[in-house]
Formats: sequence, structure tokens, C-alpha cells
Amino acid sequence: MAPDTIVLIHGFWVTPRSWENWKTHYESRGFRVVTPTYPGFEVEVEALNADPTPIAEVTLPQIVEHMTEVVGALEIPPVLIGHSAGGTITQLLLDRGYGAVGVVLNSAPTEGVKVTPLSQARSTWEVLKNPANRHRAVGFSWEQWHYAFTNTFSEEESRALYERYAIPASGGILWNSVLANLMPGPQDAHVDYANAARPPLLFVSGSEDHIMPPAVQRSNAKHYSGDAVTEIREYQGYPHLLPAAPGWEQIADDVLEWALAHATGAPSRVS
Repeated sequence: MAPDTIVLIHGFWVTPRSWENWKTHYESRGFRVVTPTYPGFEVEVEALNADPTPIAEVTLPQIVEHMTEVVGALEIPPVLIGHSAGGTITQLLLDRGYGAVGVVLNSAPTEGVKVTPLSQARSTWEVLKNPANRHRAVGFSWEQWHYAFTNTFSEEESRALYERYAIPASGGILWNSVLANLMPGPQDAHVDYANAARPPLLFVSGSEDHIMPPAVQRSNAKHYSGDAVTEIREYQGYPHLLPAAPGWEQIADDVLEWALAHATGAPSRVS
């Protein structure tokens, strides 16, 4: 049975509010759209900025467990679409058998992806420069946000998006993702790259993304070695905050068309 629900999974430094345009767009096409947040993040952007304690305390296993409960409660397996760290979460869900198909936009990597472009290092330096940040919620200044998220926007547009969407991120999860590649055994963001039963997965990259450049998605996709569908698309001129960039409507339609066509799990290969 074709999916009738789309689950939009947000990334770090933002909340489900960042999906507001996509939610309305997909609902206008007749789909049920679910935009779950991380446990403890159920309040608005302004409240999380005023008290970021829930951000500092949340762990990736807690987030994934919550998302599995949300997705698992749906009668028909949905389309999963994740942005940034939401892309990592989407990959973890697919590997565990949740969802009919997945699309990840400017995805953060799963464990074992070691490509670290210079712009990514610069974007995340505010968190990784201090090991004490492992126990904190770490926010971006507007200048840091503009470089990492909205570098293709005008200053006025970028500031408006910063005020509407930006929250701190979990220093602990970000530090753990870096250390995971140095530690023996599977860590929090581990997936089975040879899992042939994984639902189809599309990586979408914005060519101008600084924090998760296309090289990260290409490397992540090439790690998958099984027979499950794994494809890549790159859109020219798009920054990390792709869901809000001009022309997002076409990308939203493109990826949904791909998802509905591949939800049956027809075989393919990394392209």
C-alpha cells in the first residue's frame, strides 16, 4: 500500500518549525504530515532559547527511540524525510526497518564516514573547540549561523531565519559523533551498511552547503554496500537550510515523486 503519511525530521540548531513550508505544501497535496521533535523539545523556539536545558540533556538514543515510537505507531509505513542531523536519524530508522522509503537533505553522516571538509570544520568549531561543550547546549551567533546555514541568503533574509528558527544544539551528541570513529565497536550512529532489507534511500545535497557539504553525502552513500536502493542528487546553488531556500517547492515535489516511486523497494545502486 502506498504511503499516505510523510514524517519530516528536523536537525540540530532548529526545531520542527523549520519544516513549516514543507508541511503546508505536502498537506495541500492530500498527505498527512507529521513533524515530531526530540524528547523535551516540545516547546517553541523562543522557550528553548530561554532555557536550553532539554537540549543539553538529550541523547541520540533517546531521540531515535522517540522517533521509532512515532513512526511505529502509524498504520501504513510512511515516507521519512530528514534534514541535517534528521538525515542521520532517518538512516538509523530505515536501518531498523521503520518507514517505507527515506530521503535525507544535506544529511549529517552515520558512523564510519570520516570525510571532514574544511567548511564543515569551520562550521562546527564553535562546539568542538571546547571539550566542556560535551555537557552544554551550544548556540550559533548570527554570523556563525549565516556561514553554516544561510550563506546564499541576503543578510536581511538570513537574520530573519535566524530569529525564527535558530536554537542551540547538543554539544554532547556532536562530540560523541566525532569520537565514535575513534572508539571500538558500534556507537550511537551505527548502521548496517550491508543491510539489504533497508528501505530505499535518497541523499540530496545542496552544492553551497558549508556544514554538510556534498562530499559528506557522497561518502555516506558510498558506504552502503548492500542491494538496497541508494541514490544521490545534488542541487546547485542551495545552502544547508535547503528547506527554506528559494525554489524549495520544486525539490519538495522532486523528492516526494522519487519516494513514492521507490517505496516498493525496487533494486538499484549508488549513483
